[in-house]
Amino acid sequence: MKLALAAALAATLFGSPAFAQNCGGDFNAWLEGMRAEAQAAGIGERGLEALAGAQLDTRVLSRDRAQGVFAQTFIEFSSRMVSGYRLKQGAANLKKYADVFARAEAEYGVPGPVIAAFWALETDFGAVQGDFDTLSALATLAYDCRRPELFRPQIVPLLTLIDQGVLPADVKGAWAGEIGQTQILPSDYLEKGRDGDGDGLVDLRNDPADVIMTTANFLRSMGWRAGEPWMQEVRVPAEMDWADSGRENQHPRSHWAAAGVTARDGSALPSDEQPSSLVLPMGRKGPAFLIYPNFDVYLEWNQSFVYTLTAGHLAARFAGEPAYDKRNPDRGLTIEEMKQLQQKLEARGHDVGKIDGVLGTGTRTALQKVQAELGFPADGWPTQQLLVIL
Repeated sequence: MKLALAAALAATLFGSPAFAQNCGGDFNAWLEGMRAEAQAAGIGERGLEALAGAQLDTRVLSRDRAQGVFAQTFIEFSSRMVSGYRLKQGAANLKKYADVFARAEAEYGVPGPVIAAFWALETDFGAVQGDFDTLSALATLAYDCRRPELFRPQIVPLLTLIDQGVLPADVKGAWAGEIGQTQILPSDYLEKGRDGDGDGLVDLRNDPADVIMTTANFLRSMGWRAGEPWMQEVRVPAEMDWADSGRENQHPRSHWAAAGVTARDGSALPSDEQPSSLVLPMGRKGPAFLIYPNFDVYLEWNQSFVYTLTAGHLAARFAGEPAYDKRNPDRGLTIEEMKQLQQKLEARGHDVGKIDGVLGTGTRTALQKVQAELGFPADGWPTQQLLVIL
């Protein structure tokens, strides 16, 4: 989900007493409060009538509480998502819409393969855009008290798009309120939407030219740096300072070259000042990548490291790179074992965030510290041996 920017907006809006709103309680009473807010924002009858039809959707709540897909390892997730079908369709679309991709890169600095990778992963190039009623989904998540600050600010933008006739009142999309072929939240649709073919409309559900140009504009707004790389597969030496790996440890590329890191084919890395981090999603024995400042944009799009590495790799495949080398990583932990590990790390005084069985940034950082303390290679990959010792 593209909720990082929404969260920043929510922090600003919900931080002021004038915007503070209650969640929970009687849904119809809550909906009346939302109606008053929409009226105050200038929403007309078409939008207000649509809001009156919003329903509480328990399927949305179930999805919000069960995102177990990101508990998969990078190899598991990427092997499933970077499919032959997507590679074939991506190549075809990059050729079919080559002129639009070229305009997008010229105007916004975002390469076609990067856009195509998100297009593929989000909806299979528009084939699967979601069957949730978008307005009911957003109303449900805004009414629910788990994360209302992320979703309530999306309702008025959606009503504005309905009011303007850009979207129908019964528009369908993803469970978290994203719309269109690259799953854009309503506020981004409204603010970042671009007419890619000059027909006077911004149709992100049906018009590939609009999808490509809007996605490029959206990525640039999140900080995409034109002409710079996003991710590169590398080879690591048998021994190095593994504690130096991780997204938070950024160094000039010359640093990694001096440490013995090479390009995938064994050739030397450029010994330059390009900022980069060495990431080992499955430890020192598994795949290895250098990530660059543009990778931060991927994490703005989706905060899952497994998803973003997969999106970055798929973009590299579309750009002509081969499949990454899986190598031979140690077996990881099950979700339940990961929860046990997180509890043990927390008991040692480390902040791992939520005990959810997912190997997120907090857990990786804490794990590296404990690995170093115990004399293990501090590569941030949890193993059976380490769990037993802890």
